[in-house]
Amino acid sequence: MSLTFQKPLPSSSSKSSRALQKGQQTKQTIVEAALGLAQQIGLEGLSIGALAEIARMSKSGVFAHFGSREELQISVIREYYQRFYDEVFFPAMEAPRGLPRVRALFANWMKRVAVEIQSGCIFISGAVEFDDRPGPVRDALASSVQTWLAALHRAVVQAKDEGHLVPDADESQMAFEIHGLILALHYEARFLKNPGATERANTGFENILLRYGKAAAGVTPPSV
Repeated sequence: MSLTFQKPLPSSSSKSSRALQKGQQTKQTIVEAALGLAQQIGLEGLSIGALAEIARMSKSGVFAHFGSREELQISVIREYYQRFYDEVFFPAMEAPRGLPRVRALFANWMKRVAVEIQSGCIFISGAVEFDDRPGPVRDALASSVQTWLAALHRAVVQAKDEGHLVPDADESQMAFEIHGLILALHYEARFLKNPGATERANTGFENILLRYGKAAAGVTPPSV
């Protein structure tokens, strides 16, 4: 007697899983399209209608994934921060604690800025758009920047703990000055298009290390 085997029908749970996965993929595609648009026209310029046209979807389809323009903007901020983390912060953690890690953070940040000079920076344009507009979008922007600056400050504190900085080094001031270099570079290179801005930023960073490093006090720093 021959037996005939039939392929079992997909269970309702497997169907739900595939539908969920497809929905997540679609949402990610929309977020990536929104990020590209936001880098060109800013977060405030994002709209469900414009995004639907770019993503070749219906307005209702885009709306179903986010529910509001505000939620769309916040999703873009989260995606932008995740990419920033993956490109700048995470690789730097492979460097030893202290000045090597501070150097790695700055070097990775400069690589990121080289791209942002052409495409725009959500953190900077968003700060201009939402600096005086309280609400969830501003909160998401500020939280992302504060998280990153806290990581930079922590790296500077570790450099002092490792004996790579002078004992009276002001960690907050040093981190502030490094952040200031990046902001100045954006302004000089993207807005004013001044040549040599990148080189000046790198020189400024080395000057910061000379001022706060052990060499500034005539002390031989530990091997890094």
